[in-house]
Amino acid sequence: MKLVIVEDQTMLRELLVMACIRAIPTADVSAAANATDGLALCRERQPAVVLLDVVLPDGDGLRLVPDVRAAVPHVRVITLSSHTDEYTLYRAQSAGVNGFVDKNGQTLDILQEAITAVMAGQTYACSVVKEVRARVRADPMAFSKVLSDREMELLGFFGRGWSNEEVAARAGLSPRTARNHRQNIMTKLGLGSTPQLIRYALEKGFTRVGE
Repeated sequence: MKLVIVEDQTMLRELLVMACIRAIPTADVSAAANATDGLALCRERQPAVVLLDVVLPDGDGLRLVPDVRAAVPHVRVITLSSHTDEYTLYRAQSAGVNGFVDKNGQTLDILQEAITAVMAGQTYACSVVKEVRARVRADPMAFSKVLSDREMELLGFFGRGWSNEEVAARAGLSPRTARNHRQNIMTKLGLGSTPQLIRYALEKGFTRVGE
């Protein structure tokens, strides 16, 4: 079985390679340090499984998923991340990844369980992911239930403390439209001020995209 690992941290990347070989002795493991090389490696190697870091030096790992699937239609993608906030998990689920492994809360030994699960056609979610998703399901005001995709995108800009004019310039809107979006987002989320909006965006992980 061929595996591709896309992870920018050298030591962790080497540890992941060794862990995969230990877990699956017959595995043919290749690794890349960035999104560009990772996609090229996927096209060349046609792996069964890709272990994909979310934060890469030349791009967002979750935005790479459609390109990986286009290159390798039947590939299983397992996301690796130290971020388990609600928006990162929402984006991972929306991207259609097959598994999510928490870098901070799990050991390398969990890789065999995750790889075995996704190869069996199952979705693998670590315990913290299950906890966050359960909390979201129980929250009628969860952003995924009340905001549109466009509003989620704009929330990431507002969460950085940008003015209406700055958001308008970035998003291709008029300042008035940006202001209206800000107010609509705050109303839908039950937030009463811009500081509350910024704090919400930070806590939920909206400002991580594009870091």
